[in-house]
Amino acid sequence: MSGYGRALTVEVCTDERAFAALAGDWERLHGACPSATAFQSHAWLHSWWQSYGRPGRLRLVLVRKGGALVAAAPLMRVRRPLPALVPMGGAITDLCDVLIDDEVAAPAAGALAGALAELARTALVDFREVRPGGAMERVYLCWRGPRHRLPDSVCLELPAVPMDELVGRLSSRHAQRVRNKVNRLARLGIEWRLVGGDETDAALRRLLALHRLQWQGRRMSSEHARPRFLEHLVRSAAPMTRSGQAAVMEFLLDGTVVAVNLNLLSGRPGGLAGTYLYGFHPQLRERKVDVAAMLLHASTEHLTSVDGHRVLSLLRGDEPYKYRWHPKRVVNQRLLLARRRTAPLLAAAVAEAGARQRAKRVLRREAEQAPQAEQVDQQ
Repeated sequence: MSGYGRALTVEVCTDERAFAALAGDWERLHGACPSATAFQSHAWLHSWWQSYGRPGRLRLVLVRKGGALVAAAPLMRVRRPLPALVPMGGAITDLCDVLIDDEVAAPAAGALAGALAELARTALVDFREVRPGGAMERVYLCWRGPRHRLPDSVCLELPAVPMDELVGRLSSRHAQRVRNKVNRLARLGIEWRLVGGDETDAALRRLLALHRLQWQGRRMSSEHARPRFLEHLVRSAAPMTRSGQAAVMEFLLDGTVVAVNLNLLSGRPGGLAGTYLYGFHPQLRERKVDVAAMLLHASTEHLTSVDGHRVLSLLRGDEPYKYRWHPKRVVNQRLLLARRRTAPLLAAAVAEAGARQRAKRVLRREAEQAPQAEQVDQQ
């Protein structure tokens, strides 16, 4: 254990049992970090580690003041494609970050940066999916070695306001269409309810079953069909529901569950809520139900009935259907930190990211040109 500043101490925890025992301290810190999302909760991260972690890879950087946990960086060591320290959560986590108690933000961020510098002697720190304004930005600004900032995934965000206010942001023609679709839900008799903590297990199993049915015959994320994903979702969501960090909603038609939605919440007033995953029965399409409007209507109704959240994020992905709500486009960040001796790893990561972006632009141009070429052939 090393000292940083007058009253701060830092340790790197590699023991999985010690990680489990941190739940109480971790959640207190989570509540003291204004930028924290549900993805930084102990329930989410520890459950993720149980499903996806590898023995010997855990690296939790913990900063304490007088015994109280005031900052934490949930990391793991990976070897491919480059030796790196990356945030826990992997591909199923939309927003990654560290936790820093706002009352000691400056010294705690400096302490985290110092500890990461020690770990970066043999590996690149590659911190992806940081939402603008995240606590990891403070660590980045404290970094004294080579560093680089890259754009990462796009998230689309809406104000967490009642549905009428969201509709009021649209053109009059589009707004009337949405009102008609919402009114259709009532005419069909579709109702929604919040699922209690003791019902979460069964509801999430229904969610994934409906999700597979929804995507039947089309390509869906293969991870969503794997047992480890179900285990993680069930294990994490029950405690998160009890603590106000998750809300599971079931939608019923003629007494039968036809859709299930999982929202993840920051757990504090004024924080961020995100629509994480849903599943619905194809009969809703047959009944001409606008599923996106149905989910958004229920989510906004719920969020405005509890301690107010400022933002409802549609999380990663800029699918065209999301843009009809006039969302704000927010680009996550990828923060790369290195020492002089590991600077070549940083350069390699930047070059690889640039090559991927160029390849995506080429594929996008080819996709855009294909319909034009087809029209010429038909002429």
